[in-house]
Amino acid sequence: MMGTQEASALLFYDFDLEAHVPSDHMLREIDRFLDVGIIRQQLNQYYSHLGRPSIDPELIVRMLVVGYVMGIRSERRLCDEVHLNLAYRWFCRLGLNQKVPDHSTFSKYRHGKFRDSDLLRSVFEATIARCISEGLVGGHGFAVDASLIEADVDRMNSTAQAEWDISAIDPDDAPRAVREYLDVLDDKAFGASTPVKPKFTSHSDPASQWTAARKGPAIFTYSNNYLIDTDHSVIMDIEATRSIRQAEVGAAQTMIDRTEERFSIKPDWLVADTAYGSAENLAWLTKKRGIIPFIPLIDKSERTDGTFSRSDFEWDENNDRYTCPEGQHLLQSRRNYSDPRRKEPRTGRRRYRATKAICDACPSKLKCCPNTHTRFIGREEHEDARDFARLAAKSPFNPKAQAKRKKVEMLFAHLKSILGLGRLRLRGPCGVRDEFTLAAIAQNLRKLAKLRPKTVESRIAI
Repeated sequence: MMGTQEASALLFYDFDLEAHVPSDHMLREIDRFLDVGIIRQQLNQYYSHLGRPSIDPELIVRMLVVGYVMGIRSERRLCDEVHLNLAYRWFCRLGLNQKVPDHSTFSKYRHGKFRDSDLLRSVFEATIARCISEGLVGGHGFAVDASLIEADVDRMNSTAQAEWDISAIDPDDAPRAVREYLDVLDDKAFGASTPVKPKFTSHSDPASQWTAARKGPAIFTYSNNYLIDTDHSVIMDIEATRSIRQAEVGAAQTMIDRTEERFSIKPDWLVADTAYGSAENLAWLTKKRGIIPFIPLIDKSERTDGTFSRSDFEWDENNDRYTCPEGQHLLQSRRNYSDPRRKEPRTGRRRYRATKAICDACPSKLKCCPNTHTRFIGREEHEDARDFARLAAKSPFNPKAQAKRKKVEMLFAHLKSILGLGRLRLRGPCGVRDEFTLAAIAQNLRKLAKLRPKTVESRIAI
């Protein structure tokens, strides 16, 4: 006999929400690692002990985590999903009869208490601390990279560089994103990163960078900077910057310092691409921080016409000179001064030359300087740091380090394809920082759920 589905006539139901969430559901695993105990402690000063209770800030944080973990980009859709999905309700500690907050609540909390207390940053650092306690952070090798994320602006609503006037902006009458832009003009991650002004500036989000780095039509973007531990790809720090090399390099230094300050962890070595291979950055890593850089160099001194390159000349640090393949010396100065201090090497770029008589009589002149009378070699101020990076590139460990660098790129691919953060929803440096922080929280929590699942431990115990 064919069965029929009829609604029950019972007036009362015994419904256990806990029983309807699968034991191996990802949110169950994530719930074990999400530290929400700091929320009330950090927000206590922003609430009065009198009056009607507000919406629980823990509920807002849990809903935001669900949205970023599950790739739900719209907060309107997030409210609908939490309303309908039993697992989401369970994770957010919402009963069947409890109302889901309105989508406008997120904006009020984000621009108010959360930002004033830097709550999202605290939650992110709590996830890092949990990764450390679970043994997912080795602390020996780090990788750093940046990825362009498209800003939520219209390309046509912009002004050319020659017509953009900052002094004409009235802070009292400007939108929130514009006010945040004025606040970061002296920040080395934004306005102070370089004196070069962008070709175009967006009216709605002037802190975003006009760039054509994607090899396509130019767009407005922000850079999402990740510093990761290479053992299990745990994100140790994040930073939002302009999409230019100077800002990204400065962000890498900031993240390394901040990681050591927060968690007392400093890597033995760092791997990155050529964008981080400037002499100043290499000097900072090697001399100031004692970190081995596995960073490829763009060496313009190498020649391809068959003549001697700078690498064919041997550097003598003690005598401050180069020695050519024929055994002749290239000196910075050949004059004898009565004051020896005048002959001391000066800072900045230095030139080392051979004499015309030596070069004219040299049998290898055609292979050394066929178009000039003498051979000279320039040496930058931090050339010793570049030499150290060249030695590191020749070490047997360098191929392994370069392979680990791809882990950062995999995280960015996961960020855009799985979490859906290919385009920003919020504007201004603060909104962008919030989005990047929440995305990093979601990725670290997913990593914990994958590598330290409770379900596997329970099966082994049985």
